Amino acid sequence: MNSLLSLPSEKANLYQLMSKDPKSERMEKIVSLCKRRGFIFQSSEIYGGLNGFWDYGPLGVELKKNLKDFWWRRNVRERDDMVGMDGSIIMNRAVWKASGHEETFSDPMVDCLLTKQRFRADQVEPQSGQAVWFSGAVIPHTGTKSEKPFAVLLGKGGHIESARKLARQFYGQGADVEVVLLDERTEEVVDSTRFNPENGSLLTEPRDFNLMFKSHAGPLESEDNKVYLRPETAQAIFVQFRNVLETSRKKLPFGIAQIGKAFRNEINPRNYTFRSREFEQMEIEYFCHAEDGLALTDYWLEQRLKFYEDIGLPREKIHVVDIPDGDRAFYSKKTYDLEYEFPFGISELEGVAYRTDYDLSKHIEHSGKPLDYYDEEKKVKFVPHVVEPSAGVDRTTLALICEAYEEENLTDEKGKADVRTVLHFHPRMAPVKCGVFPLLKNKPELVQKAREIVESLRPFMMVQYDEAGAIGRRYRRQDEIGTPFCVTVDFDTVGENGPEKAGTVTLRHRDSMQQERVAISDLRQILLDAIL
Repeated sequence: MNSLLSLPSEKANLYQLMSKDPKSERMEKIVSLCKRRGFIFQSSEIYGGLNGFWDYGPLGVELKKNLKDFWWRRNVRERDDMVGMDGSIIMNRAVWKASGHEETFSDPMVDCLLTKQRFRADQVEPQSGQAVWFSGAVIPHTGTKSEKPFAVLLGKGGHIESARKLARQFYGQGADVEVVLLDERTEEVVDSTRFNPENGSLLTEPRDFNLMFKSHAGPLESEDNKVYLRPETAQAIFVQFRNVLETSRKKLPFGIAQIGKAFRNEINPRNYTFRSREFEQMEIEYFCHAEDGLALTDYWLEQRLKFYEDIGLPREKIHVVDIPDGDRAFYSKKTYDLEYEFPFGISELEGVAYRTDYDLSKHIEHSGKPLDYYDEEKKVKFVPHVVEPSAGVDRTTLALICEAYEEENLTDEKGKADVRTVLHFHPRMAPVKCGVFPLLKNKPELVQKAREIVESLRPFMMVQYDEAGAIGRRYRRQDEIGTPFCVTVDFDTVGENGPEKAGTVTLRHRDSMQQERVAISDLRQILLDAIL
């Protein structure tokens, strides 16, 4: 897939989403809602943005935090065989030499000869049509001659004059000068990846592009103090394996979990936040005996599928791909990709890989330090094997938003049609758990009681107080940000309509829009039971 997403602007990053295809229209609405309601903003937006980087607003950061907290709770705090760590973003360069990243962590890259747009070579869409080749050109008023070949691919119905126009732009380097084209010829091509699908221009030959961001540690920029922003969090776990093992006193099998930032200088960031240059990972390295590796890979696959169900992503929307021999990393004996049905296509959320003992062995080899394990029962030393479930925080956050988004066609009591935009987040993922409203903002007794309820709930969950506008509009605002429950304080609450309902409030459920009367004394527990 390729697009104008190589341009450093939010409009360019969203360009491929703006077609008439229903799924693309759905994605466009999701992107619009995310900005309008404070989930996600383009980074550095007032300066034109920076492609591949995103900022999370007040609601987005809560959604991400809920996701990460639940992942940590499920995988670390609720297990006896898991501990956590938080490795540094910048590590000794020797780590990346040992892991092979410095030498091999690259993608094939091509550039458009006309626009200089950059694409991953393996993601250029194959095209068929008539290629028009030019051997060079002359610019008469300067006498400049170019013998560099150039070509344009014409699609079905394309006119050869359009190819000549692009060629003149190429040889004239964008200047408004007369260009005389030389030696024109045509050929039919089938399923070619040599041309830019957006304008038909010839692409450069593929060349490797290292994906790691480079920097320098210290005041001088030299080869000796070159460092990298980590492209993954896993290597910190491997190099600290001995320290964690000795301090935690764990026995095999056990895991080390980490959530943290990673950075990859992607050639072509695209599909909103799905492929970014700065992102977060939730990773586990689960160390085990060699004979248990394959079984534990299947075990962790099931654990991860259950996790996604528990955060609101249905299992039927998760596609499990068993990566075949030849397509897996050379050191992997088993790899599963978990893919979600995004509006822009089925794409990877997480990988579960059986990495054998490759990583620890490489660091033993390069560092000369012992990273083996002593089995006290069998009285033997060996290098543990490892199973790695690795998930993307940003991708999962985007999947949660896409899955939750719905436009409901409703009819009110008077028969008037209406559309309700709602995010059906699982309550444990929802950024705001409960909206609290006084029925009228000009009634001090209602406002005071609503404020008291807000203060009683805040230590336990994210609550939002709202007194502006009609109650129906307040409900709709909360629906649009995915708040699962709303509480309304009315005259029954303060006993003005008799003692029967005093001390109760109206609890409204987002998905069904049903309302029930509950006691204020029971409210906190009702909400906690739903969101934990």
